[in-house]
Amino acid sequence: MKEVFCGFDTSNYTTSCAVCDYDGNVIANIKSPLPVRDGERGLRQSDAVFAHVKNLPGVTEKLAEATAGSTAVAVGVSQSPRRVSGSYMPVFLCGIGAAISFAAGAKAPLFGFSHQEGHVMAALCTSGALNEIDPSRFISFHVSGGTTEVLLCSLSGSDLSCERIGGTTDLNAGQLIDRTGVRLGLSFPCGAELDRLCMSVDTSVQPSKTSVNGTDCSLSGLENVAISMIEKKNSAGYVARFIFDSVCETLIKLTRNARSVYGNLPVIFSGGVTGSAYISSRLSGLDACFFTSPEYSSDNAVGIALLARLKYLNEN
Repeated sequence: MKEVFCGFDTSNYTTSCAVCDYDGNVIANIKSPLPVRDGERGLRQSDAVFAHVKNLPGVTEKLAEATAGSTAVAVGVSQSPRRVSGSYMPVFLCGIGAAISFAAGAKAPLFGFSHQEGHVMAALCTSGALNEIDPSRFISFHVSGGTTEVLLCSLSGSDLSCERIGGTTDLNAGQLIDRTGVRLGLSFPCGAELDRLCMSVDTSVQPSKTSVNGTDCSLSGLENVAISMIEKKNSAGYVARFIFDSVCETLIKLTRNARSVYGNLPVIFSGGVTGSAYISSRLSGLDACFFTSPEYSSDNAVGIALLARLKYLNEN
């Protein structure tokens, strides 16, 4: 019977399960977004937990279908946002409970990881980077609605280490994009629609002067400029291009500054913001930088399943 590895991840915006095979090929990437009311810019933890409780039966049913005829030999779950002391969000308790039940039914070991490790692992394995780089030392960006961090990473055996070496000092890039989109009348999350609007603009847009100091950045000033542009009746596409160009300039400077300190290391971009077609095309000119597709850059359990596979293979 075919052996597979399963992952669970219950972030603040998506209920997800994933399956990979013995060779690390992704078999299933099952995701169910959490509903957000029109005009809202996110979810309270209590509302997100309730939404996961409603989503999990349908998601796990699809997981059972994806693993039918196979043996789940190991299960992984995201237990916290990051692997640091004090990192905690109630939403992850939903995935932990589901993973414990699934692993018990499969008589398989359960391994815990962080949501951030899952993001980095998913991007590392699905971008083609593993075929081209030495994963023992690389830089990764985790850029999403809840996080904008520069990480010094190392994959050794089954141990993925992610050390924060920089990032935002205020607003996250995903927050900037979503807040701008909501002001433009878009539905949350706004990244995909704002990306399409950005790509539709033919005229050049002057990005704002970026606020970057070494490997740290500030993004809150960009929101103020975007609000002013919207109030002055600039087109939605023009505002979107301004925001995305400014984020790109910030990421380019952070990449160069991180490499000036840590060496000319390969860079793996992870997190939902880096799934933008415009951002990945703008940054593709940087040497040894890797992007994955939107389905693997946004919240998902694929990296968790892949980490469970590595952990199992290294222990058996």
